[in-house]
Amino acid sequence: MTEPALPHASITLDPEFAIGEADPRLFGSFVEHLGRCVYTGLYEPDHPDADEDGLRGDVLALVRELGVTMVRYPGGNFVSGYRWEDGVGPERPRRLDPAWRSIETNEFGLNEFMRFTSKSGVEPMMALNLGTRGPSEAAEMLEYCNHPGGTALSDLRRAHGIDKPHGIHLWCLGNELDGPWQMGHKTAEEYGRVAAEAARLMRMIDPDVRLVACGSSNSSMPTFASWEATVLEHTYEHVDYVSCHAYYEEIAGDVDSFLASAQDMEHFIDSVVATCDHVRAKLRAVKRIQLSFDEWNVWYRRQRRVADEPEWEIAPHLLEDNYTVTDAVVVGSLLITLLRHCDRVSAACLAQLVNVIAPIRTERGGPAWKQTTFHPFADAARYGKGRVLRVEPRSTRHETAEYGEVDQLHCVAVQDAAPDADTTTILAVNRSVEQPLNLHAEVRALGDVRVLGHHVIADADRHARNSAEHPDRVQPRQVTGAAVSDGQLTAQLPPLSWNVLRLGGD
Repeated sequence: MTEPALPHASITLDPEFAIGEADPRLFGSFVEHLGRCVYTGLYEPDHPDADEDGLRGDVLALVRELGVTMVRYPGGNFVSGYRWEDGVGPERPRRLDPAWRSIETNEFGLNEFMRFTSKSGVEPMMALNLGTRGPSEAAEMLEYCNHPGGTALSDLRRAHGIDKPHGIHLWCLGNELDGPWQMGHKTAEEYGRVAAEAARLMRMIDPDVRLVACGSSNSSMPTFASWEATVLEHTYEHVDYVSCHAYYEEIAGDVDSFLASAQDMEHFIDSVVATCDHVRAKLRAVKRIQLSFDEWNVWYRRQRRVADEPEWEIAPHLLEDNYTVTDAVVVGSLLITLLRHCDRVSAACLAQLVNVIAPIRTERGGPAWKQTTFHPFADAARYGKGRVLRVEPRSTRHETAEYGEVDQLHCVAVQDAAPDADTTTILAVNRSVEQPLNLHAEVRALGDVRVLGHHVIADADRHARNSAEHPDRVQPRQVTGAAVSDGQLTAQLPPLSWNVLRLGGD
């Protein structure tokens, strides 16, 4: 009896067909005063590996290895009730944080965060409180951060030991203000007017700032698309981006739909782009609004119970999801989607960076380690900066309960950004839980190339995960068999796998 053929997929790589250049800001992350992200995550002054600023050296090393380019701060839901003045200078009042039912000590604030960005080599993306505060406070924070000196607030910064301006370029005009859970929740009309006024005032102080207007907090919100349209009619000429937020999880064992989560992200991006361009046409505007996907990840929200909420603790254990191989493959697929839309998505933040739904975990006074999701992000950040090629897979398809029929292959290809580099990377996911996938790629247009390497994240146990006791249980492993012959690449992608295929000349 003849064995049935394995699932297969084919793609063509041609430098003449490109989507655009990937903005390095696509590989951003997010630090919120939530749970242990800051305290005992980034910042733990009494840790054996802490530096003179209280930053954990082991975490800083992992952040650099992760390849994060930008970090959004300080929230998130937290920012909608935050007083930035509490986190600067010698007096640091303790406050209640209603967003996460915690006590905020303010020991770590604006200037401590900027020291972190300097030491880790990342760009700051600063979020403003437009929930319980407004344009005046936003302008005051900008003056403190960016004005050289000679005014009350810029001189206050200098009195706090920061002589040179921080020069923060990228600012978020609030957070998720369409959500009824948000402190200072507003209608689209209310938020659009406040955001426009804040943007005008900020540009009067620093014309070079780039501003992000709040989009919908997820695509299932009842006001989705109409929120973006109304907000942009108020803010279009004053802002550069509109935000998108999305989180995904495996529900009731439906792994096939979970592995196809990128279908929802694709729809989200396409819908927001269409809305932005509709407003552009209506206003007869010249510029195009970009998307900032500044919160995205796998997050098991349905497993959170009200009983799990803390009772006004300092840095409680919250949202510390332990990620599996399956989660890592989904994160890889979402990264592929962001790259495939790099012409309009030019900033993005994996939420969050440490402990809270994060690629890096820590123990208080103890070790730090990489979660499974660390690896696809680090790969994309390393190999995804360059010219993104337009790749249209022809693949075996399978049925999902949530998204109908989907391709078993999800992939993108990126040519290296380095001037003298001659390498192209294929980032690919095999969405099948059980079956390997035979990949055939026409690569003749890349010239005389060979396979430089093929590594994967895959495991016989799709629930395998890393821990403090077993930090390397899941890590990239090299596989053999991929080859180029007569302009054709052949490779086999293991079941449920994240794949990095590097092609280049001798």
